[in-house]
Amino acid sequence: MTAFVTGGSGFVGGAVIRALVGEGRQVRALARSDAAAIAVTGCGAEAVPGDLRDRGALAARMRGSEVVFHVAGLSRLCPRGPGELYATNVDGAATAVHAAADAGVGRVVLTSSAAAIGERGGSIGREDSPHRGSFLSQYERSKFLGERAAAAVAAERGIDLVTVNPSSIQGPGRTTGSARILLYAARSRTAALFDTAFSVLDIDDCAVGHVLAADRGIPGERYLLSGSALTMRSAVDLLRRTTGRPSHVVWVPRAFVRAAAPLSRLAWRADDAPVCPDVLRTLLHGHRYDGSRASRDLGLRYRSLEATLERVVRWYRARGLLPEAAA
Repeated sequence: MTAFVTGGSGFVGGAVIRALVGEGRQVRALARSDAAAIAVTGCGAEAVPGDLRDRGALAARMRGSEVVFHVAGLSRLCPRGPGELYATNVDGAATAVHAAADAGVGRVVLTSSAAAIGERGGSIGREDSPHRGSFLSQYERSKFLGERAAAAVAAERGIDLVTVNPSSIQGPGRTTGSARILLYAARSRTAALFDTAFSVLDIDDCAVGHVLAADRGIPGERYLLSGSALTMRSAVDLLRRTTGRPSHVVWVPRAFVRAAAPLSRLAWRADDAPVCPDVLRTLLHGHRYDGSRASRDLGLRYRSLEATLERVVRWYRARGLLPEAAA
């Protein structure tokens, strides 16, 4: 199978390329810059120049492929302006499916997000969970609308579209997004945290899930990829066993965080700042996802959270991101 990958220079896209190459498949990957070309070539793909905004050129690059993995997207909870978020996650998804149809490619695997499920507070998110009808962040809304836009084009153009919805992806190489919380706690002797629920997916399991979705996924269906669900308190216990830190935690009352959420706008200075109202709303809501359908229908086997954390900590230490004294 010849595969075409968008977003191959990113954390998830690079892992998808490596998984495909590891199975002996030929991969071409879109590269918008010289740096992106170096990144995808390093993963084993053939770099092809292009831009998601140029549908005609994109279709020309896709021609001859049997499947397109549209992984490209923006994962920002605190953007200064939402325009680029929607242009990439919504318009870009529609353009990628149109380009695949123009190129004669019949199957597209769309990388969405578990956030697009929109499960109600306190419930377990599943592929068919009813949406709560509101959005916690602009990012969540953009991924939800991106799925809708891609599905509409696929129906119009006769494309087999399979959607994957990864939960919080962790693994060697990630230091942004939710990994910031992990790094903060692992570096701190005393950490200030509040309890919440979240779900975690190993980056390699995420990549394998994409490949399985291409091979076995049912067109028009979505597959949640999520290996472990836990609370912040249980995560701290696990982190202590692995790193020795944080030695002490100040548990901030949720009511205090909820009251302070509007004030987080004052700290919202740089693009993709670590704290903003959308981040706090998302954390206060919490997420528990059921990734069993991917195991049952696709054959995906999840590794343990302990194994993922050990790999991440080794990677952090090798790059001086964690103090050796924490061991």
